[in-house]
Order: sequence, then structure tokens, then C-alpha cells
Amino acid sequence: MSLLDRHAADLVAELAPLAGLERFLGDPSVHEVMVNAGTQIWIDRAGSIERVGTISESALLGALERILAPLGRRIDRLSPTVDARLADGSRLCAVIPPVAVDGPCLSIRRFHPGVVTLDAFAGHDVAAAIAGTITARCNVLVSGATSTGKTTLLNALASLIPASERIVTLEDTAELCLDHPHVVRLETRDATPDGVPEVTLDHLLRTALRMRPDRIVVGEVRGPEAVQLVQAMNTGHDGSLATIHANSATDAIRRLTSLVVAAVPSWPVEVVSELLASAIDVVIHLTRDNFGRRRVAEVCELPPWAGQPMAQLVSGDRVVGAPTRARR
Repeated sequence: MSLLDRHAADLVAELAPLAGLERFLGDPSVHEVMVNAGTQIWIDRAGSIERVGTISESALLGALERILAPLGRRIDRLSPTVDARLADGSRLCAVIPPVAVDGPCLSIRRFHPGVVTLDAFAGHDVAAAIAGTITARCNVLVSGATSTGKTTLLNALASLIPASERIVTLEDTAELCLDHPHVVRLETRDATPDGVPEVTLDHLLRTALRMRPDRIVVGEVRGPEAVQLVQAMNTGHDGSLATIHANSATDAIRRLTSLVVAAVPSWPVEVVSELLASAIDVVIHLTRDNFGRRRVAEVCELPPWAGQPMAQLVSGDRVVGAPTRARR
């Protein structure tokens, strides 16, 4: 298609309810649709990002209004950012001026139904080793950078939990879709301009502890909820799962430590390190290679006491050690 033909197609597409973004949202091979600077349309297809078209700023703002209105959400100069979950489970994040300097920006991360197994992230031996941590009711922290598949792996891990156990999931934006018969799903809520207070992940964690969970699954730890999670893992809620943004398994523990210390500055770092050593059993770190494949890079086991190095159980596609920590 020539540049002129593509431009004409973009103009015609803008007449659709979502200003032509339907072309990409309906493509099962597209993982994410992004709009930069109010005009540039980019997509993530199988891990490869490419620019695929243009959109006018007015059409983008109109599409945003049509998307958010049924959800009871708003975006304007007073509230220039918004996170929302769409009807199909996809996650939307939008930013408009003055926060977005070059023009409105949008990202829609697609929800792909269907269960992804551990084999999608690792070979048979590594997948079996990871599955063993769920059977042993280890408390597992999944780490990785943005878009490395942390939530997808969390789904795969949770699908291995016995059907007789009750799971409570907690997320800022509900993305988890567990293949399990007994799941309670909780989602945070932002404060609204008319005075409705926010419901934070920290609050949801305290609530979840009163709902008789056998296992707690936290979509992402990034604030004061880290304290409640560590305490829950240390008070009988074995086999819990959570994700965190980090560059390695070691960095994941460092970041979790910093989150707890930031939430409770009166706690010495040494005490926090001891709490984490007793709370977290295994860290699974994910990466995305140059071909867009999301893979397990390493699995590390924490020692039962602070100050000791983590033991590497998996390195790339090789199982290099056997776990020693089990809660069952």
C-alpha cells in the first residue's frame, strides 16, 4: 500500500466509533495498540513494535470519550490521566495535555482469552521445576520489566493450584483470568471528583485477609501494600503469588525491601530483610528476547535467613539446583 493509500485508509477509518483503532484491536496477533503524540498509531505484534498508521487528534479524543463514558470514567485537564479495564478485559491507559506534552497518548494492552501454560515460558524441565514450587505451596514473587509476561505467567501458575483451595486476587486493573473454580476477584478504585473515596491495594489486602483465602494473588506490588503482603505471607497464607517490576531476581528483593521501608520508615532494614527472607521462598524472573519471546531467565530460592546469597535453581533453559524450601 502506498503512503497516499494508507493516508486515505486512515481518514476513512476515523469515521468508525473508535476512530479506526478497531482494525488493530480486532487482530488476534496484536498484543498492544499505542497512539503517540495524538497522531501516530503503533502496535506490538508478537513482540515486535511497528508504526502502522495515523489518526487525527480530534478523532482520538472522541474515541477516548466513547470508550470511557460507559465505564463511568473521565479524562480532562483536571484529570489528565486515566487507567481503565475494558469490557473484554483489555487494559487502557491514556494521558492528555498538559501532562502529555506532544499530544494525547493512548495504550490499550489486549486481553487474550485462553490459558497459557508454563511451557510457553520455558522448556519441560524448567516448567516442571516451577510447577513444583506451586505444589510445595512456596510463596512466589514473579519479576520482570514491562511487557515480559508477568501477569500471563501468574495466570499459568495459579491454574496449577488445587481446585479445593480458595484464591483471592487483588489488582489495580483486573487482568488476571484464572482457570480455577474458586476465585474471588478484587480491584482497586480511584477517587472521583464528586467525592467518592479511593480503594487502594493496601486496603484490599487487609480485606482479603478476612475472606478466608487459601492463597492470595497480587497482580503487582508497587506501594505500601508490600507491608500487608509480607505480613500475610508470614502469617499462614502459604502459596501466595505476586509480581513486581525489577531487572533481576536480586533486584526484585531489593525493590520489595525498599517498598516496605518506604511504607514503614521506623522498621530497620535488617528487620525488613529478615521478614522477606521468611516470607518469600522463590523469585521467578522473566525477560523478553530480541524476537519478542517471553522466557524465564532465572529462578532463585531465598535462604531462610537474611544476609545469605540466593540459590539459583534455574538459569535460562537449565535446571541447576533443587529447591529446599517447601511449606507443605
